[in-house]
Amino acid sequence: MKIRTWAYFHGQAFASMRRNSWMTIASIGTVAVTMVVFGAFLLLANNITHMAGNIESKVEISVYLQDEITSEEIDRLAQEFTSLEQIALVKYVSKEEALLRMRDWFGESSDFLAGLEMDNPLRNGFDLRTHRPEQVLEVVPILQTFDGVADVQYGQGIVEQLFAVTGMLRVIALGLMLGLAAAATFIIANTIRITVFARRREISIMKYVGATDWFIRWPFIIEGMTLGLIGSLVASGLVIWFYQAAVRSLAVSLPVLPLVKPWPFLLGVTGWLVLLGTAIGVVGSTISLRRFLRV
Repeated sequence: MKIRTWAYFHGQAFASMRRNSWMTIASIGTVAVTMVVFGAFLLLANNITHMAGNIESKVEISVYLQDEITSEEIDRLAQEFTSLEQIALVKYVSKEEALLRMRDWFGESSDFLAGLEMDNPLRNGFDLRTHRPEQVLEVVPILQTFDGVADVQYGQGIVEQLFAVTGMLRVIALGLMLGLAAAATFIIANTIRITVFARRREISIMKYVGATDWFIRWPFIIEGMTLGLIGSLVASGLVIWFYQAAVRSLAVSLPVLPLVKPWPFLLGVTGWLVLLGTAIGVVGSTISLRRFLRV
């Protein structure tokens, strides 16, 4: 296609946007609002997934050893645990260290633990962590077969429920994003359809004089693409401002909340918003023209 033809298409698109300035502003506003809502859900979905992964990554296996075990057998078990392909971290925890952990856990209420240093009832053991959280359920039965192991604890029952809940949260977040994308396409298609309807006579005349469907389509596609691009850029700026402000605020009020760091996370989010907004503008224009052109 010749350069002057593309120049004509762009000229027609921008002329249409100028002629219908209020409709253009309304379309950009619709895209911006829709993309802001979509961006908010995208931020929420990614943070839900991040929090779920953060919770899952903290799932550990506690291996308690038999009382009569020797230091040589402890070293052997450490090597055997390390050799398991599922295990990422092996840390030995003596019963003295376990008692100190209990004191830290109970804090000011740890007075009842006084005197246990002389007759410590706790067991020596290991804290193990797997490469992937779901490997916990896979490796526990293996650990229970090792000589010298008295018990294996991993939050049985709670861990299974945790994996089920985090999996459900990911599915819900994905469903919300897909549903919102479909709603955005519908809204923008109807917005652009109003512009096309206002120019239906012009389209009919162009068809009568022999213009091809694609020759008629391109100015509308460029117009929809431009509206989607501008609207999504406005939305991207608002999303960046909102998320940075939210992270700063929550860092003070809820510092333990594991939010995704703004950068480079926001680059990916805004990139998706721009691509999606532009694509929705193109799809909306195409859908809007179906009534007046051959498919």
